[in-house]
Amino acid sequence: MCGMCGLLGGGRHWSSATVPGEGANARRQRYIQAALANRILIPLRLRLDDFHGQSFVLSSPTGASELVDDFAQVWKAAEKMLGRPLDPLLMFASEPA
Repeated sequence: MCGMCGLLGGGRHWSSATVPGEGANARRQRYIQAALANRILIPLRLRLDDFHGQSFVLSSPTGASELVDDFAQVWKAAEKMLGRPLDPLLMFASEPA
């Protein structure tokens, strides 16, 4: 997707819980979302950043990057970059006793 399409965006995903037009508070919420996602992504050598308050950019250490609209797409893009399935809920699950 080109940068302009990412800025214009489509419908809002449920993970975008902020109210449009909240300004700085909405932007702060997006930074918090990216920081929380990075707790999972950084050990995989990936990084998520806010892109103009409209989308996110997922980057790899090789310079690959992908513009994603919402969190549902973050995990799909991460799987594509890693070349394997990714289940963020199972990554930190403890082994059964």
